[in-house]
Amino acid sequence: MTFSANLGFLFTDRPLPDAIRAAKAAGFAAVECHFPYEVPPEQVKAALDETGLPMLGLNTVRGNVKAGDFGIAALPGREAEARAAITQAVEYATAIGARAVHVMAGKSGGAAEAEATYRGNLRFACDAAEARGLSILIEPINHRDAPGYHLSRVEHATEIIEALGRDSLRIMFDCYHTQIMQGDLTERFRAHLPLIGHVQIAAVPDRGEPDEGEIHYPRLIAAMRDIGYAGAIGAEYRPRHGDTEAGLSWLSQFS
Repeated sequence: MTFSANLGFLFTDRPLPDAIRAAKAAGFAAVECHFPYEVPPEQVKAALDETGLPMLGLNTVRGNVKAGDFGIAALPGREAEARAAITQAVEYATAIGARAVHVMAGKSGGAAEAEATYRGNLRFACDAAEARGLSILIEPINHRDAPGYHLSRVEHATEIIEALGRDSLRIMFDCYHTQIMQGDLTERFRAHLPLIGHVQIAAVPDRGEPDEGEIHYPRLIAAMRDIGYAGAIGAEYRPRHGDTEAGLSWLSQFS
């Protein structure tokens, strides 16, 4: 099984290029990140080239974090800002050779106007990504951690993708968020597999290492493979004790 280290949460005690090297040393076969924009892309690309690890994806910026923003693509009236963030992400992804951009919707409260705004911005994102050979990911995020987040159900993500009809648009199936909001992970994954572009894991409910809690990941990931998923599994969890290396024993369950 191929696991990707999400460097938004793992190895955060060091600069991003060194986190990439640490992921390689720990045995990960790929990396992904959240918001790498303060690091010159040539430094990230050099670390990726050195280690041979692919960068699977990165996020658009959250917006005004101090004001509570958690993405802006579904916020009416902020289309110009959202599209600038998409352009920034696509250009950075291209510069480092990343494969996908996750467009963060934001906390809209679910209004109809927000849905129209989101779909319009996703069309823009798909146009930009397809010109560069990238994919666009949308991720249902739970309302416990992000109250009012516009996209919280896998079925909603599927509705959007089918309505837009873009092959470059896929679902980020985060098992942590989906278990909290909906559950029934195996059958929900089976039903939506053709539209799933990436998978992420973390323990529920504490979002720690995927070795305890409500989800038995060895069984779930084996089922995903049997269903037909051939992509990487993104380790997007918060180390319980702050030290990424000290909590990596869970990887041995899949060796």
